[in-house]
Amino acid sequence: MAAAAEPGARAWLGGGSPRPGSPACSLVLGSGGRARPGPGPGPGPERAGVRAPGPAAAPGHSFRKVTLTKPTFCHLCSDFIWGLAGFLCDVCNFMSHEKCLKHVRIPCTSVAPSLVRVPVAHCFGPRGLHKRKFCAVCRKVLEAPALHCEVCELHLHPDCVPFACSDCRQCHQDGHQDHDTHHHHWREGNLPSGARCEVCRKTCGSSDVLAGVRCEWCGVQAHSLCSAALAPECGFGRLRSLVLPPACVRLLPGGFSKTQSFRIVEAAEPGEGGDGADGSAAVGPGRETQATPESGKQTLKIFDGDDAVRRSQFRLVTVSRLAGAEEVLEAALRAHHIPEDPGHLELCRLPPSSQACDAWAGGKAGSAVISEEGRSPGSGEATPEAWVIRALPRAQEVLKIYPGWLKVGVAYVSVRVTPKSTARSVVLEVLPLLGRQAESPESFQLVEVAMGCRHVQRTMLMDEQPLLDRLQDIRQMSVRQVSQTRFYVAESRDVAPHVSLFVGGLPPGLSPEEYSSLLHEAGATKATVVSVSHIYSSQGAVVLDVACFAEAERLYMLLKDMAVRGRLLTALVLPDLLHAKLPPDSCPLLVFVNPKSGGLKGRDLLCSFRKLLNPHQVFDLTNGGPLPGLHLFSQVPCFRVLVCGGDGTVGWVLGALEETRYRLACPEPSVAILPLGTGNDLGRVLRWGAGYSGEDPFSVLLSVDEADAVLMDRWTILLDAHEAGSAENDTADAEPPKIVQMSNYCGIGIDAELSLDFHQAREEEPGKFTSRLHNKGVYVRVGLQKISHSRSLHKQIRLQVERQEVELPSIEGLIFINIPSWGSGADLWGSDSDTRFEKPRMDDGLLEVVGVTGVVHMGQVQGGLRSGIRIAQGSYFRVTLLKATPVQVDGEPWVQAPGHMIISAAGPKVHMLRKAKQKPRRAGTTRDARADAAPAPESDPR
Repeated sequence: MAAAAEPGARAWLGGGSPRPGSPACSLVLGSGGRARPGPGPGPGPERAGVRAPGPAAAPGHSFRKVTLTKPTFCHLCSDFIWGLAGFLCDVCNFMSHEKCLKHVRIPCTSVAPSLVRVPVAHCFGPRGLHKRKFCAVCRKVLEAPALHCEVCELHLHPDCVPFACSDCRQCHQDGHQDHDTHHHHWREGNLPSGARCEVCRKTCGSSDVLAGVRCEWCGVQAHSLCSAALAPECGFGRLRSLVLPPACVRLLPGGFSKTQSFRIVEAAEPGEGGDGADGSAAVGPGRETQATPESGKQTLKIFDGDDAVRRSQFRLVTVSRLAGAEEVLEAALRAHHIPEDPGHLELCRLPPSSQACDAWAGGKAGSAVISEEGRSPGSGEATPEAWVIRALPRAQEVLKIYPGWLKVGVAYVSVRVTPKSTARSVVLEVLPLLGRQAESPESFQLVEVAMGCRHVQRTMLMDEQPLLDRLQDIRQMSVRQVSQTRFYVAESRDVAPHVSLFVGGLPPGLSPEEYSSLLHEAGATKATVVSVSHIYSSQGAVVLDVACFAEAERLYMLLKDMAVRGRLLTALVLPDLLHAKLPPDSCPLLVFVNPKSGGLKGRDLLCSFRKLLNPHQVFDLTNGGPLPGLHLFSQVPCFRVLVCGGDGTVGWVLGALEETRYRLACPEPSVAILPLGTGNDLGRVLRWGAGYSGEDPFSVLLSVDEADAVLMDRWTILLDAHEAGSAENDTADAEPPKIVQMSNYCGIGIDAELSLDFHQAREEEPGKFTSRLHNKGVYVRVGLQKISHSRSLHKQIRLQVERQEVELPSIEGLIFINIPSWGSGADLWGSDSDTRFEKPRMDDGLLEVVGVTGVVHMGQVQGGLRSGIRIAQGSYFRVTLLKATPVQVDGEPWVQAPGHMIISAAGPKVHMLRKAKQKPRRAGTTRDARADAAPAPESDPR
């Protein structure tokens, strides 16, 4: 037995360079690989050549010298490879200069799982086109629809997913290997072509190959070799005050996937059926397709264990018909990214019939094996097309055991297991090596961790579990799975199950007992483990505290697609936010995105903000609205809000803030806007622009961090249809009183009528309304249809200002404005001075009342030729509608029945963020400004 502590290697995929004794890391997780020398197959004309032994500096690579037939770039320095020779890894396609070989630190994909510091699964979104991006496994360009992780910058071909490792960002504590010190999380390649290395200040990005590394938290960029010179600790860069630190978020895994925890709609997994390398029948770039082999060569289907046979997942290998058994086995291992010693493996023939395949999966197949003495693919006889990689029985094996607390000076210890070795005996043997000999062995247990790219599964092993048999069972299913399986010694802590489940869409206004009864009726909740911890009665939502993982998962799956009293429910898993751990200067940003706004830009922004920040602080408004995010941040003493959407979306969030203000530890969070709507009047006033046009999301976050706080009035509109409706229009149906909130403006008459026609057209064909230009064109069309329309609005309404009757001129529309922007940026009040009124401000506690005479007048106002008719200014208004009249508030229109409208101030002013005036920046400023903070040279554009 021995303790492994190789100081020369580097934990690339799960964090920064660890330091012995640091509280959050251990030494390297071992290089774990070897360069397999010897001849190999020639997949293409540019790969013809002789194999060169891989240098010790290149972890796991199998390099060989190849002849280049087209322009090629080095994956380490990204420079052009002059001449006709380069060095290529047969497993991961890493290409290098000969001079760069000794500096290669990027591990091969065959050994990458062994270098992951903390295994974290990825969250893959739907397939999409990603221009000038490279696959992290095969290192080839993504030319067809590919997969990307919603949380980190991992890009993959669909058929490369099984060979990616679980190295996503760790965004919360889950009770396993939790620590407070945060390290850089490096991701290789896909950097901007002009990216500069933080260490040597030379270009480290490339648009030709996968080169350079970037921390996915702070954004610092560097050459892979230069990154070793950086301190391992990550300070979150320029966005440190906005990011929600992972150490402050706790979410016990239970039975929930990572996508459910992050409220992400996950893409369908590849590998369900089919006959390709990834189990899919479709053929596309990056896949291996069975083409006619060259003369003198043959193509074989290679399966990795019983699981691959059952799923019909194989890799195609082309070898010479004269190749020996060892050469064929080497090629099969490279195709499946298996780093094991070929001496412990064999290739067995797979019978062609499906019945035989089933028998094989059950372990009852024959024992036809490729061997030097027996028949091989190169023996000249008829050769089966399909072969399976199988492990030979072993009498003993060396097993790596990792400490589960990450607070010792070694990455793992190696112990020898025999048929007599059990989980308990291994724990007893390992504890003294880890300095825990003084503690009771009964308080520790052995944990098996399966590190899949999509799922990380932990299993507590029984004390009497024979470990050698367990390893053999894993290899029976998949030989490669052994390299993706770890064994940890962990303390036997009884972690009390706890899941916070947000349930929205319930009927509003019920009592706690009624909500409990309703949920019990709908989901058969168990009162012993389910309790209602928070109730938002006015919004029809509750938060359940579930003390059983199985019950929480059952309720989640049941409620998320259920309708109660005609309303579709929403179920979300919420983490616990440990606000006491927040840094003193932290003011995290709560982000709300409406993906339906701005065409597809809302969906893209949602993904971008998840990657730039902690995904736990980014919320999709179509999935539960703003309430889940406000509940999560309710105990944060200081936070800010970013709303990505139109004016209606902003009003929605401000209304939710107003309703939950008394529950928040930060009762007045400042709100910034990223305008995605059509008019975006509030965004214009606050300098956020007329609409989002593709700016770098990182620059948007910087602008939010530097924005100035301003105050804005909010107004309450009471709509009461009883009195006037019954007295003056007996045929009208009386509506119950309701209250709406207003931030921008309220229109009555022609303005609201045009808005109503537009909304009706959008509801009929929502797929056409994805462009801001198209939306404005529809507004123009419906306006032209009303150009000769006359309602004589001044005869149908009455207006009181400060309880004084005001005579109205001949108008078709009456508009109450709170901000100096209306109808996509028009100044309806005008800039002329008037001694009768005060100069309008959005925080003066006054509304301005303006009239328009029709569609032509509105067009002239929007063209800057005229202003509206100034009627009044005040803080309390009473409007009497004598007939049913179109009304719109902040762009949301409806037809209001006859009655009264009372407009008054809505309590405290809201705190908004106004974008600071643009400061001139030096040319060349890029996203490397994310990098943390040490003083930069004068030439640094930051």
